[in-house]
Amino acid sequence: MDAISRVAHERAITRRDFLRSVAIAGAGSQLFSFAPALALQPQRDRKVVVVTFGGGARDKETFAAEGQENIPHLIRELIPQATFFTQVVNRGILGHYVANASIATGVYERFDNFAHVAPENPTVFEYFRKGLRRPAQDAWVIAPSNGFNRIGQSSGALFPGGYGAEVVLPKELLASAAQREDMHPESLDFLLQDNYENPFLVSPSLHADTQLDRLQQILRISVKEIIAHAGTLSSADELSVFVMEQVMRQFSPSLLWITLHDMDVAHSGAYSLYIDAIQRTDRLCAEIWQKIESHPEYKGRTTLVILPDFGRDSDFDGAGNGFQHHRTGDALSRTTWIMALGPGIRENFTVDRPVESVDLVPTIGSWMGFETPYAKGRPVTEIL
Repeated sequence: MDAISRVAHERAITRRDFLRSVAIAGAGSQLFSFAPALALQPQRDRKVVVVTFGGGARDKETFAAEGQENIPHLIRELIPQATFFTQVVNRGILGHYVANASIATGVYERFDNFAHVAPENPTVFEYFRKGLRRPAQDAWVIAPSNGFNRIGQSSGALFPGGYGAEVVLPKELLASAAQREDMHPESLDFLLQDNYENPFLVSPSLHADTQLDRLQQILRISVKEIIAHAGTLSSADELSVFVMEQVMRQFSPSLLWITLHDMDVAHSGAYSLYIDAIQRTDRLCAEIWQKIESHPEYKGRTTLVILPDFGRDSDFDGAGNGFQHHRTGDALSRTTWIMALGPGIRENFTVDRPVESVDLVPTIGSWMGFETPYAKGRPVTEIL
């Protein structure tokens, strides 16, 4: 057993023990019982929503005893309805775009995290659309920053073009809308920081105005509505969830992917902001599930998957900066978890065996009935 596998196994035991203690303390909780799986919906009717975190949180601030107060919604509302995997390993590059691209392709991508390039390997969106002959507006990505603008479709070297997802960058759209309204940029600084590893605000691309016009046409959201709603928000992730809700309302796509990114404010070195972001992400995950369950096109036919893209550095690695970064590539920064809930997914069930983040794509393919021939991961049998 290598060092990463050993630490992942230790984390799995810790997470299971902690969740067991929560279950014992919670009135009537059935966590860890072997509840029978619900009948699977026909594959043609199934919808999948994936939530990833750009900038994972450590157990110290979440599943450890001292961190449990930061994730009450995950622990009390979502995990009791889910199959929860305690031992998930990311063996790829620990950058947010490249890690999310790896999750979306089922292959550990090897490009520069800050390069504006498409994944080399086909994405789950392409497999889905080509395999099931679905239109473009049946697969959407809500992405946190400019670096993600090409995550919806691969470079085309291994797969024919034209099957990618619709990709929306809410920060870029907001920046373009603010420019049109001649708003003073400082009023939106807290929403427009593009990348927490670099102290820059997002600048609209050459195509941002065109994208904004297109979004207004297809989602029927006006510039003024975007600006007005942004003014009521406390974070960019809340803006992303707002856009996600509009996509659900207008198109009810069968495959919807959203990456939350507030947690990566940890790079600023402000521990209080990092904790605030964990608590907000916890709340937003619960709100996303509530939106799914209250939407007639999604209720009772949707699988929700939640996973961090990776962890963060240990306090005890001299090469890192603890919670602030994920640069060492140590075992703790590579070890995380995943949960899945919805029809056909066993509730109150925990899996300790090791899985990898690249296993998600072939699992989604098995759920929805399409092939994923280039993916390197394996379908996760416990949730099929």
